[in-house]
Amino acid sequence: MHALSLQPARPKVLLVSFDGFRWDYIYRVPTPSFHYAMKNGVHVRQVTNVFITKTYPNHYTLVTGLYAESHGIVANEMYDPVLNESFSLNKMNTHNSKFWEEACPIWVTNQREGHKSGAAMWPGTDVKIHGVLPTHYMPYNESVPFEDRVAKLIEWFTSEEPINFGLLYWEQPDEMGHLLGPENPLMGATIKDIDRKLGYLISELKKAKLWDVINVIVTSDHGMSQSSSERLIELDQYVSRELYEVIEHTPTVAILPKEGKLEEVYEALANAHPNMTVYKKEQIPDRFHYKHNRKIQPILAVADKGWEIVHNKTDGFLFGNHGYDNTVPEMHPIFLAVGPAFRKNATKQFMNATDLYPLLCHLLGINPLPNNGSLNAVKDILVEGVPGARGADSYSTIKCIKQRMPSSAN
Repeated sequence: MHALSLQPARPKVLLVSFDGFRWDYIYRVPTPSFHYAMKNGVHVRQVTNVFITKTYPNHYTLVTGLYAESHGIVANEMYDPVLNESFSLNKMNTHNSKFWEEACPIWVTNQREGHKSGAAMWPGTDVKIHGVLPTHYMPYNESVPFEDRVAKLIEWFTSEEPINFGLLYWEQPDEMGHLLGPENPLMGATIKDIDRKLGYLISELKKAKLWDVINVIVTSDHGMSQSSSERLIELDQYVSRELYEVIEHTPTVAILPKEGKLEEVYEALANAHPNMTVYKKEQIPDRFHYKHNRKIQPILAVADKGWEIVHNKTDGFLFGNHGYDNTVPEMHPIFLAVGPAFRKNATKQFMNATDLYPLLCHLLGINPLPNNGSLNAVKDILVEGVPGARGADSYSTIKCIKQRMPSSAN
């Protein structure tokens, strides 16, 4: 027996996101790797993500435990009226740390408690947040193959000064879901490819002797819904585009009216189309947790599932989209967890995406910052008696920053 094996192993966690992987894709085509993980771990059938159901808001929720209004990444496209600056996923203009610093992501806390983190393309991990970057990270580059991302993570987990927490991101099946639409039979090939990638990750972790000691969580940011050229809502039919600017695009549209034009724009759109609900900021339903932030624009238009909001038909549209109400089942992501901390061949019916953050903190033995999740809500997926360094829902008094709960508007 190696002397090293007598030492208690530090808990290791790998968080994996397959962007746009809808909860039910695993039933579409044979997905042996996903089902192997389910048999050896826990499968949560319904994960309710946060509104708006877009990439950046939900990836930041997963690592902060906060609703979008509280962590401040309220959309993929944002305008901050105080900074007079914009943030854009489409233009890859996302590195302004001021947009990220209303919250403190878990890798910052992990490192401030003396551990090391490694990130392979996870949104926000190549941004210096509160002056901190992950110990190891890959600057975002979509062309880097999945296999290279996995190799880097395994290198970091097995180095002389190993990381205890890794984050892995892959752009599919989101991109093909947009191009084809989730109901297109051609999506089967993409889903099978993701399954092969998960299988590759598992086999590489086994080769590196990590599989039996690491807790792996496989999830996503959102699902996908089918769109159609028959379901387009054209803003130009109802209001002059001279009167407003669109900040975040379909199917949840953030509208910034020109000065003095708020009432005119709102009145023109409020009852314009039966499949579009339009809110003034203060009218946005409380259940969305989406009004107490200055980057949320004065008017929000939300399309019904399967509908798109465009200026007019020349804008074009995507055959699949997301961003709808977070209670819509098609928006819900996958969630699997496998490793020594998790029960085997277990199923849980429901959790909130916000619950992942306190779970991660528990697994890593670090203090959670105030958040909108609950470890108590998900502790039933853990093996009983797994040591947790912290009480179930206690919060750290060590301040990373003012990570705030959504109680006051700003």
